[in-house]
Amino acid sequence: MARYSDEIIDEVRQSNDIVDVISQYVRLKRSGRNYFGLCPFHNEKSPSFSVSPEKQIFHCFGCGVGGNVFTFLTKIEGINFIEAVQQLAERANIQLPTLENNMDTAKEQLKARVYKVNEFTAKYYHENLYKPESKIAQEYIKKRRLSNETLKSFQIGFSGKFDELYRELKKQGFEDREILESGLVNKNERGQYIDRYRNRLMFPICDVRGRVIAFGGRVLDDSKPKYINSPENIVYSKGRHLYGLNVAKKYDIKKKLLIVEGYMDVVSLHQRDIHNVVASLGTALTQQQGYLLRNNTEQIILSYDSDEAGQTAKVRAMEILQNMGCDIRVLQMEGAKDPDEYVIKYGNARFQNLVDKAISVVEFKVKILRQSLNLENTNDKIKFLNEIAKLIAKIDNSMEREVYIEKIAKEYDVSKEAIYAEVNKLTYKENTDEKILHKAKPVIRHLEKTNTDNVSEAVKRRENTVLAILLSGDVNIYQIIKQNIKIEDFKYEIDKKIARKLYEEFENGNSNINSIIDTLSEEEQNHITMIMAEDYGIDDMEKAIDDIIQTYEKERLNDRKIEILELLENQMEENEKKELEKELSDIIIKLAKIR
Repeated sequence: MARYSDEIIDEVRQSNDIVDVISQYVRLKRSGRNYFGLCPFHNEKSPSFSVSPEKQIFHCFGCGVGGNVFTFLTKIEGINFIEAVQQLAERANIQLPTLENNMDTAKEQLKARVYKVNEFTAKYYHENLYKPESKIAQEYIKKRRLSNETLKSFQIGFSGKFDELYRELKKQGFEDREILESGLVNKNERGQYIDRYRNRLMFPICDVRGRVIAFGGRVLDDSKPKYINSPENIVYSKGRHLYGLNVAKKYDIKKKLLIVEGYMDVVSLHQRDIHNVVASLGTALTQQQGYLLRNNTEQIILSYDSDEAGQTAKVRAMEILQNMGCDIRVLQMEGAKDPDEYVIKYGNARFQNLVDKAISVVEFKVKILRQSLNLENTNDKIKFLNEIAKLIAKIDNSMEREVYIEKIAKEYDVSKEAIYAEVNKLTYKENTDEKILHKAKPVIRHLEKTNTDNVSEAVKRRENTVLAILLSGDVNIYQIIKQNIKIEDFKYEIDKKIARKLYEEFENGNSNINSIIDTLSEEEQNHITMIMAEDYGIDDMEKAIDDIIQTYEKERLNDRKIEILELLENQMEENEKKELEKELSDIIIKLAKIR
């Protein structure tokens, strides 16, 4: 597979501090020499995800995942190594050499062509919108009061009939495979190529870099389905993008960003000078979309439709964004089913007022809970009190807790002292449970290890210590270890694989540990970062190496001693027996010296 040079990869790596990169996805807090946070790769309540600024690695002691800055980006973004290098190079303003002449993967070439197909199609549909035969689309645009400037900003267009796009793409020299991969054309059972979108208002979907990656098409009559969206393909994964973000980023969105459901919500608000708005592609917000939101703004305002699907999506989005530590607000809207309808009906000023008055997640959940209960009823009031306490107990900041308790007690006429008592009870229980789980984790990990391998924990610890010493990257230390510890001496299979790789790389003159990590398998990366993340308490490196070498030598001598004793039990020639006895005597003397 095509690959950038080691020098380029090192430059990109060194220009992207792992703490800075991971901080865009995970809330990290410094503890000693490392940073810790909640692992983004599995659900956990207590932070076991460690990031080392010194070693430029991450490792989760909960699920075992680990690696360097490239590994993290490939996992969190679902991209390959080359794409991770490109993304981090762009972040650091590093100009990468082209890989076009060195591409030996058809996939990369196909991706490049699909981007071209999409780019051409967006322009084709947009130009089509202004043609005389697109009158139905022009009337719809006029009814929605969309300006020419807005149409251009979002490249809104109109799709034609049957196979118009397919024929146009063929004229441009695109191959059938490239066209089909884009998802813009389907091939039926009779072998005919038919446009996916016919007589629809077209919304190109772009990534953050402004590349067209997909399309959404809306009907202009009563036919179903109302919307058709591009299927996921080689350049498009709907859970990793936000509609309109490429346009919104041209404006000031750092303080506040509104997330809505539909394309028209984004376009309509943008038309009326509300530019800090994006839409999730589909009703359910994903974790990757959450990262995009958090990376681009300080406060996220949820404004989903008022129907059941919209409310469900709102609750799901809250969970995802809260776990990321985002500042979330919920827009309260009455008199319209969605932001598009509201802003057309009541205007920019009133909608902006709703945005400014958006309530917190706690207030929203309390409000929804209140609507389902009768506080005049004793049982309902007790339930209300218990549920409120559960909500407030999840808030880490004690001052924030106090503000909510005061406000809720006053607004809903419930006892402030009762809320405090219940919150304290829940907090104590949760802290106790967390401490028990935290203490149990090493035992659980120990059981998992011993169940998967017959090698003793003492041997594993020793082997990991040897690898930890090698991972310092000191070539002189490697020479000492190589002369005294052979690959075959490693008993734990994964340690043996990593040792072999380290020995090979050192022999080839490469002692750059981070570049070596790039060449390891996922299992090996997880294991090596676990070793690097642990403290082996080595104060005197020379003594530590000497002690380990002596332990290996002692094991070899003991193994040979047992072997000789077994041989001496058998019938043999006198000379042979004497030689073995002499060897045994020498071994006993050497063992005595080691002791």
